[in-house]
Amino acid sequence: MNTENNRRVLIVGMGISGMAAAIRLRQIGWEPVIVERAPQRRKGGYFVLLWGAGRASAERLGLGPGVTDHTSPNTIHYEVDRHGNRTSMAILGNLPDGPRMMRRGEVEDAAFEALPGDVEIRFSTVPTEIAQDGDGVDVTLHNTLSDETVTERFGLVVGADGLRSTVRRLVFGPHERYMHPMGGITCAFQLSKPLPGLAQEDTAVQFDPDRGRAMWVFGFRDIIPTVMLTYRTDDIDAEFRLPPAKRLRQVFGDQPTGKLLGAVLDEADTVEDILFDSAEQVRMDSWHRGRVVLIGDSAWCVTLYAGMGVSAGLAGSDLLGTMLQRHPDDLATAMTEWERKLRPVINEWQESAEPMRQWFNPSGRREALVRHFWTRGEEWPVVGHYVRQFFMRGRIAKNADIAAA
Repeated sequence: MNTENNRRVLIVGMGISGMAAAIRLRQIGWEPVIVERAPQRRKGGYFVLLWGAGRASAERLGLGPGVTDHTSPNTIHYEVDRHGNRTSMAILGNLPDGPRMMRRGEVEDAAFEALPGDVEIRFSTVPTEIAQDGDGVDVTLHNTLSDETVTERFGLVVGADGLRSTVRRLVFGPHERYMHPMGGITCAFQLSKPLPGLAQEDTAVQFDPDRGRAMWVFGFRDIIPTVMLTYRTDDIDAEFRLPPAKRLRQVFGDQPTGKLLGAVLDEADTVEDILFDSAEQVRMDSWHRGRVVLIGDSAWCVTLYAGMGVSAGLAGSDLLGTMLQRHPDDLATAMTEWERKLRPVINEWQESAEPMRQWFNPSGRREALVRHFWTRGEEWPVVGHYVRQFFMRGRIAKNADIAAA
């Protein structure tokens, strides 16, 4: 690379993956420019898990002090019904070395605080054309507020713009080629107050397997709980014809809700920041093409069910910087080695999503029985040993520091 812009990198998307990439690439001498479609920084308050793979990268990126663990040792996990009956239950296996519980917005805040002051950020800006050659990438950028368009040259473009990535569409082709629906909708948001009948740190779940829907309340040690609603559907497009709160009432309010679900639906009516989207994975044969690379949900969306979205975004961005540093004059080798090391782990996390979907939202009597086996199996002689071994193997994979130099 011999052009004057060969160390200038455009990062499209200012979520966790995009900011992590900007931090890591700035550490190794690149000059990041971040563009974000939204007019300001977005903050989603819903529940996320941060496993060891993500924690290790967070520390190296300088996010550590701002990534707070809200796990409570006093949490009780309940299974409840619409009549208010509840029983205690096991959740995620009662094993050591588990994930940290936090809100997505807290990780984004920590990443924003860790961004070097000289990283340029442009809001209300989207790429409309991307053309590359052997020496660089020409990107046409449109500001949706000023309606101004400019074409600039970069040595590298990083697409970190989410499930329906503009960078992926422009460079790799239409969404339909890569997005694989899991047949459901997930909705998540931050509550404004604790729910009736639950302590603030308690977690509760309400299942309706015959209709393929579930509600989860995630309690924390020192902050207000968050909630996730998930349901199966045969017509994804139809789910977006109404505002999320109205659609949720249609789906979950076809019979008396009871106090807990009723309070959650009331909160959905007024919440300002709500995630409401189809559960879909992104599967690609390659995450890079020339001088354009995809990271995070743009490249490999594992879905909320897998519980690895934040960890994968941090680790993938961290490892990208390591490979670029290791092969500073050979971009093709850096991209190939980055993907070679990362892909087997991402594949494993993606494959875990469907079993975890059945755990979070069992559909039908068979899936409900399988879930009952896993949640109650720890308490049974002999069987409990194998259940704990299953959970432990999953934790080992999720805690491996895949981005270590």
